[in-house]
Amino acid sequence: MKKLTTTVLAVVLTSSFGLADAQVKKDSAKTTDIEGVVVTALGIKREKKSLGYASQEIKSDALSDGTTNTGNIAAQLSGKVAGLNVTTTSNFGGTSNLLIRGIKSLKGGNPLIVIDGSPVDNSSTYSSTYGSTYIDFGNALQDINQDDVESVNVLKGAAASALYGERGLNGVIVITTKSGRGKKDNSWGITWSSGVTVGSIDKKTFPKYQKEYGGGYMDSFYKYSPNVDGNNYANFTEDASFGPKFDANLLVYQWDSFDTTSSNFGKATPWVAAKNDPSKFFNSAITYNNSITLEKGTKGNSILFNYENFLSNGIMPNSDLKKNQFSLKVNYDFTDKLHSSFYTTLNIQNTKGRNTTQYNDNIMSSFRQWWQTNVDVLDLKRAYFNNAAIASEANNYGNVSWNIKSPTNFQPAYWNNPYFQLYESYTSDKRYRSFSYGNITYDVAENISITGKISYDRTNLLIENRLAKGTLPTDFGSSTNTVDSGYARQDITKTETNYDVLLNYKFDIANDINVSGVVGGSVRRNYYNSVYASTEGGLVVPGLYSLSNSQKSVLAPKEDLYTTQTNSGYATASFDFYKLFYLDGTWRIDQSSTLPKGDNTYNYPSVTGSLILSELLNVNWMNFWKLRANYAEVGGTADPYQTADYYNSAGIFSGDEGGVGIYSPITTKANEALKPQRSKEFEVGTEASLFNNRLTFDVAYYKTKTLDQIISMSVSPGNGVTSKVINAGRIDNSGLEVQLGLTPIKTRDFTWQMDANWSKNRNKVVELNEGSSNLLLRSFTGGVSLNARVGQAWGALVGSDFVYDANGNKVLETVTDEDGYTYVQYKADPNKVIGNATPDWIGGLRNTFSYKNFTLSFLIDVRQGGDIFSTDMYYGLDTGLYPETAGAARTTGWIAPGVLENGTVNTQYALGYPGMSGAAGGYEYMKVQKAYVYDGSYVKLREASISYSLPKKVLNGTFLTDAKFAIVGRNLWIIHKNLPYADPESVVGGGLYSYGWSIGSLPTTRDIGVSITVKF
Repeated sequence: MKKLTTTVLAVVLTSSFGLADAQVKKDSAKTTDIEGVVVTALGIKREKKSLGYASQEIKSDALSDGTTNTGNIAAQLSGKVAGLNVTTTSNFGGTSNLLIRGIKSLKGGNPLIVIDGSPVDNSSTYSSTYGSTYIDFGNALQDINQDDVESVNVLKGAAASALYGERGLNGVIVITTKSGRGKKDNSWGITWSSGVTVGSIDKKTFPKYQKEYGGGYMDSFYKYSPNVDGNNYANFTEDASFGPKFDANLLVYQWDSFDTTSSNFGKATPWVAAKNDPSKFFNSAITYNNSITLEKGTKGNSILFNYENFLSNGIMPNSDLKKNQFSLKVNYDFTDKLHSSFYTTLNIQNTKGRNTTQYNDNIMSSFRQWWQTNVDVLDLKRAYFNNAAIASEANNYGNVSWNIKSPTNFQPAYWNNPYFQLYESYTSDKRYRSFSYGNITYDVAENISITGKISYDRTNLLIENRLAKGTLPTDFGSSTNTVDSGYARQDITKTETNYDVLLNYKFDIANDINVSGVVGGSVRRNYYNSVYASTEGGLVVPGLYSLSNSQKSVLAPKEDLYTTQTNSGYATASFDFYKLFYLDGTWRIDQSSTLPKGDNTYNYPSVTGSLILSELLNVNWMNFWKLRANYAEVGGTADPYQTADYYNSAGIFSGDEGGVGIYSPITTKANEALKPQRSKEFEVGTEASLFNNRLTFDVAYYKTKTLDQIISMSVSPGNGVTSKVINAGRIDNSGLEVQLGLTPIKTRDFTWQMDANWSKNRNKVVELNEGSSNLLLRSFTGGVSLNARVGQAWGALVGSDFVYDANGNKVLETVTDEDGYTYVQYKADPNKVIGNATPDWIGGLRNTFSYKNFTLSFLIDVRQGGDIFSTDMYYGLDTGLYPETAGAARTTGWIAPGVLENGTVNTQYALGYPGMSGAAGGYEYMKVQKAYVYDGSYVKLREASISYSLPKKVLNGTFLTDAKFAIVGRNLWIIHKNLPYADPESVVGGGLYSYGWSIGSLPTTRDIGVSITVKF
């Protein structure tokens, strides 16, 4: 893979350089603005050439024009920024996880999102909806309307984010919103956009089923007891496809033979593979988005109003997302010296039918791991709708499953009818998100101004979970008792309020030497409140989802409440020497309410320098060349309630006096001596523009050391607790980032523009606390875990490996089972590092071709490395679903490659496939987890578009000023991957759930759409 991707990129780039060189003499373009102005920390505008640190700006057209509207700005950053790793799940309305310059904290972490200088929430909501069932509710950046975005500037390193102090550890993404721009005659400008996108599943990311064997674990049929008729019955209760070989002449009573609404009721049917496998379960995902913009503006005064309606149905039945977004931005000058700005946005979103993740109650886990290839999924659809219309206890309230317990007991053994589960036991959520800020600036003098600003970010989220009567009993609700029906709801409220006062200054120290900067302070207050409540013992009236419809008394709600505050002061000084050398310094002090009093104040410095070498060199072909270097410190504070012990309510103990409150014991010991974690970074880099800006590049090297991690570390239970909050651990990161812009061809009518980025990050866990060498981060179904292990890169996958001899051969041992059958199996070596979840490097390459009014562009997105443990393959091979488990694997058998313990090469045949339980031939395979770890590399055609803008001469004399038509696509082609039957990007969720685990994921969709944008 490495060789392949490197070679492909090398060939493309080499040919492009050759074309660029051939075109230089013909290019008459002149540079009018080499780098321009960008928005940095705190909303400060700077000339990019003066910056002593790496940043990368993405304009709105590069963000959205070349792709479909995903409804999530984070997803649309994929492959566009060097050093920014974007992982987008295939979950319906799910998370796009962002990571800048590798993992710096043992707990992971996402960059801070800032809109027009004000921080906003981008946390992921990943909730246990009931019992052990989890759903990904997405990251909060999806609440931002992409039509509001003017540009996105990624501040990558500590020096760029130092002004955010304790929040700058993981970098910052600065979003600048648009301001109103009216027509030249000062009338209103109106923009209307409309688009529709159709998504279909990429079959590379969904199982391919073997068609030779049917349901069961043995090659014999289920014998109905008492077995008086001698008929063959399908193995209803066995959720596997390791059963009898298909034979069209063989008649078998299958699950629908007992469905009274089926045409096969009472009949035996041919034993053949299903006509419609689970790939036919999915719908086409159709998305409609319509937006309108009203704007008007003159110097100092402008107004812009945006409205977008976004409607999308998922590929799962009975799933849809409806989103309405409103925004208003007003800039107004009261006088020549008094300026104001106001921005507000409201997102109203209703979502139904999000898919379950992880293992339990996950329909995708059934399709990928536990299924019978004789079951026709469209017959299940018919069975649900026919039986739901006459639902009663007799037909299990419409839940007629392929996985019934017996011909006389129609309750599910392990799996519900998937249509029943989606139409009856679905989750819904309602989300209200508002973000507003207002600021006012007074120009005290020509070189001094004062700004006051208030911002408010609020989210209200209501999650409702339904467990329909007739469902396979499962753990549910506050008590997690097993029930066959229920209702639960969770109400979450989050707010963040920021108060800022800034003094901006700029002075000339001497001719061609000046200093500018900011002195200011801020107060940040965060509030979080979550209330979870559920029915107990099931529902009284089926289908009525209300807490008052509980069979038993409802337990006290689970409540989580906190309020935090951070007080900050900061100052910057930027020196400009002859437009040749720039020297910047920043300092910030934070005081956090989540750390112990007396030890909760700390400061973060930074210093940067940049030298414009092109001012010293008189070279015609060099437009611009800069060297830069910096050093900075940033950090992170503690989460709430980590400095004092607290108890959780566990219900009421009834007694003669009316009951006594019960509280759960403390399992994690707090630490009243915590201190903030701190990250120190050094960075050097260079950037240049050559050959009349036909070639540009930016290269950065950085080295980061993060200390005093705030973690919960396991301790001996003999201490009365299982873990303790401590400051410990060190992670080192170093890396290289490269940005390249190239214009191989530029003529009057035709332009070819290439934009490439590449980055590599090396990560190492240097130490934990004394006596510990491993921190468990997550445990995966199938026995593998995600860890921070000393001496390894963060994200070590730990499980059993093969045992190898001195020559690297896998070693097998001979085993005799209880039935006297002798076979060989691989020896397993437990608790070994068997992979790492972090990629070796990431990159992107966009090509844009413009000919007159036509534009064609496409983006190749690449990830090299990053291992993935597949629970799907771990179980799916064991149950005989995949083609690897059929053919010779079940007939002539195979020879397990390796050597026996005595050193001789194994020659013993065994029926089965490495990973199957081997019931067909008695072969028992020791599940060595290393066998199910796959390289997570991929090469994707991430985006592609072709657009046409009507010529101005065609529009003259009409009410239109601009009109553009486009055909757009996203995730059109997975050019290369190594993970079987799944997308290596489609992980479980956000945060720590976005690393190293593939289980029950939805297939990725290929999205193709059309859009039209007109201005008048």
